[in-house]
Amino acid sequence: MGTQDMPLDLAELEAVHRRLGGEVIETPLWANDFMSREFGAPIFFKLENLQRTGSFKLRGASNKINRLLAGGKEIRGVVAASAGNHAQGLARAAMAAGLPATVVMPVSAPLTKIESCRTLGAEVILSGTTLEDAKQVADRLAAERRFEFVHPYDDWDVIAGQGGVGLEIVAALPDVGTVIVPLGGGGLISGIALAIKLQRPATRIIGVQTAAVAPFRNFLRDGTLEAVSPTAHTIADGIKVKSPGMLTRQVIARYVDEIVVVDDNAIAEAMVSMLERTRTIGEGAGVVGLAALMKGLVVPRAGESIVVIVSGGNADMSLVGRSIDYGLASSGRLMSLVVTMPDSPGHLAALLGTIAEHGINVQHVEHRRGELHVPVGMTEVIMQIETRDFAHQQELLEHFARQGLAARSLLGAGGG
Repeated sequence: MGTQDMPLDLAELEAVHRRLGGEVIETPLWANDFMSREFGAPIFFKLENLQRTGSFKLRGASNKINRLLAGGKEIRGVVAASAGNHAQGLARAAMAAGLPATVVMPVSAPLTKIESCRTLGAEVILSGTTLEDAKQVADRLAAERRFEFVHPYDDWDVIAGQGGVGLEIVAALPDVGTVIVPLGGGGLISGIALAIKLQRPATRIIGVQTAAVAPFRNFLRDGTLEAVSPTAHTIADGIKVKSPGMLTRQVIARYVDEIVVVDDNAIAEAMVSMLERTRTIGEGAGVVGLAALMKGLVVPRAGESIVVIVSGGNADMSLVGRSIDYGLASSGRLMSLVVTMPDSPGHLAALLGTIAEHGINVQHVEHRRGELHVPVGMTEVIMQIETRDFAHQQELLEHFARQGLAARSLLGAGGG
């Protein structure tokens, strides 16, 4: 390649990967039998959630610090703005190099990522509600303290570090057909796309954004970036990037084949699937590639193997619990059932017996009496139940209808 606007070539990516050998681990490329059967193609997970610091970000941060130290300039310290994963990567890389590190994170950053940065010796400053807010503070601190600002994605050294993910994929799976990559600012997909396309031009590179924050939605079609609402919310906080990089746009325009978007429903379902099928945790941003595959947004080509990048696993445990419930509900496996019935002995037992006959487990039961919407002499029973799918839920509701019971789902049985 070697052009002025895109200075990274395959030799440079390989040299960076060799230099980082003692600082990062080569994460597993794991063939998943269940997913392979389901999709009729070999499905592999590249488990960057098992990387040191729990995400791929350590790769780029380590390379950037190495390049800074090799430049001959006195480095007083480093500073970054991050939703969490870049902050952790920079904190660990700085600690290994003996450099002070300051990370500025939005006030809504997950607690697990904040505490991890502090454990790694970084000063953590919480400021603003968005990554862009945090960057303004980080820029000011860099100037005041004469620290080096390390961008999370729009930096050729950072991109080169992330390219190690792609090099490892090709080394382990030379005939890889499609690689599905989470897409926020574009650092990861740029590194992977360069590393793979410079060796395997026919391999598809597909980026996945969250529907709430998808500036790249139409980028490959018309070159435009979509404006993002200041109040946009998503459980995929790691790719909640409203201002993509200038450098990454160049790589994406040249080497990325397709960009798709998934909503939080699909992401939550993918988090559940990751836990069930790999026994590892993928954070919201980390599993968007799997969500795209599960929703049919990426269709395997005949005879090809597909690699799904699981980019991180630093999920807040409270969010994991809520996301599991959300994912189970959106896939028809968890239902809040409301039944209005006579408030007299024996009716609840009969109701629970009917539910048991349908092979359904009850997680929680509560009664409502004396409320204006509940007729005198009746009670409203609200149950959280575990079902197989939406068809199973509909089967139960139809059974109650035949019995003359007023029953409904708070979670929209038959929908999702």
